[in-house]
Amino acid sequence: MAPRSEGLAHCKLALVFAVLMDLLGVLSMLLGVFASLEVQGRDFGDLLVYTGALLVLFSMGGWVIWYSGNIEGLAVAKPSRGTMGHAFDRLARNLSRKIRLPRAQSSP
Repeated sequence: MAPRSEGLAHCKLALVFAVLMDLLGVLSMLLGVFASLEVQGRDFGDLLVYTGALLVLFSMGGWVIWYSGNIEGLAVAKPSRGTMGHAFDRLARNLSRKIRLPRAQSSP
């Protein structure tokens, strides 16, 4: 019997982080562009736009961790790759394993 696909079961914390940072970043950028935010004559729209861009950039890290944690079969590496590729694969696997939420063991 083939293994059942688990969908979004791996790295749920990284997925939640990435989606939350995307939502907050886009909201911040839209507020900075379209809302008139002045306090004592100073405009804070640019600050919100730059903050939103940084939040979206941080979300990219979450997406990379989530994606690398959901890739099956990373243990088989091509021999033509350099040692830096192997080190990055190992780092991504170890990091995603550490932040994975514990899964309930089901009996077949």
